[in-house]
Amino acid sequence: MSLIDSISETNAKASDVGEKYLKTSYEYYKLKIFQQLSISTSLIFKIVIIGGLLLIGLTFSAIALAFLIGKALESYTLGFVIVGILFLCLSLIAYFLRKHINNYTVKILSEKFFN
Repeated sequence: MSLIDSISETNAKASDVGEKYLKTSYEYYKLKIFQQLSISTSLIFKIVIIGGLLLIGLTFSAIALAFLIGKALESYTLGFVIVGILFLCLSLIAYFLRKHINNYTVKILSEKFFN
């Protein structure tokens, strides 16, 4: 076997190994993308379903609280104003905590995506 044949054989083996590596990497990344899409889609569906139900429950609770306060104060309007002010205060608290909320969200999403 000559030197040229040996080099050709080595090149063929290296080419086969490289091709196998590329195919395996392609399949791995294809599965990884599918996994991330599945996680993302299920996360969105869970947020929509749980968030929607939570919003409905919170709405009915806020209306009931407004009527309860209104009945105690003998003014339903005042009851709704007080509940509205309560929600404005909660909104301001959430606004001031937005950086902590962002950091928490990034932390949770990074755990889902990179593990």
